[in-house]
Amino acid sequence: MKTTIQPRDATINMARFAQWAIAAVVLASTFGCATVSGQAPNPIDPLEPFNRSVFRFNEGVDRAVLRPVATVYRDTLPLMVRTGVSNFFGNLGDVWSLANNVMQLKLQNSAETFMRLNVNTIFGLGGLLDIASEAGIERHREDFGQTLGRWGVPTGPYVVLPLLGPSTVRDTAALPVDHYGDVLSVVHDIGARNSLYALRVVDERATFLRAGQMLDEIALDKYSFTRDAFMQHRRSEVSGGGASGGDGE
Repeated sequence: MKTTIQPRDATINMARFAQWAIAAVVLASTFGCATVSGQAPNPIDPLEPFNRSVFRFNEGVDRAVLRPVATVYRDTLPLMVRTGVSNFFGNLGDVWSLANNVMQLKLQNSAETFMRLNVNTIFGLGGLLDIASEAGIERHREDFGQTLGRWGVPTGPYVVLPLLGPSTVRDTAALPVDHYGDVLSVVHDIGARNSLYALRVVDERATFLRAGQMLDEIALDKYSFTRDAFMQHRRSEVSGGGASGGDGE
């Protein structure tokens, strides 16, 4: 598996997809008998022909590389170890989430995220144990794309990025900032940093192996279901924070 091609951006995409893959499965099971033929072009997806070609390329890479590696990872490592790895990277991600919660002036979410960081880092062995969740302290995931949406930047058209997957114009513009906000980006040892990037991508891919398999089996048009679930989830992430009009098309 190569980790030299924007590994952080790939991780951002995996983190998002792990959340909305389940939603795509639900949509597919609900509307699985529907057909996409004869429908008018979707106004949020003016680049659909290009996006579909990139989607097929990404699916091929996933089948050839990510899915097999994630399957071996899941089947080889005990659940306790995988849970610890997920908790560790989740704790690191809370650092950037805290910054974005502050930038969005979400005071309660900022306070809870700050508490999570301290509790899990100090009492959770550096984040290997998720003590905060057991104590009822909710995780509030935020990225710079959500921050832009909070302050009124429109979503823009749907785009599928090579290797990175589903995105929007707004989220794509935010990716460089998310990259520099990643705690792993400050690790100076290149080998160690790339190894951590790779481990995070594989761990996150392993979390939705079953959901991805169900989607493959149910959806008549996986591209459409993936797009619609992703866009709906991103709107919810922004509007759920109380932003008004920030996620307009």
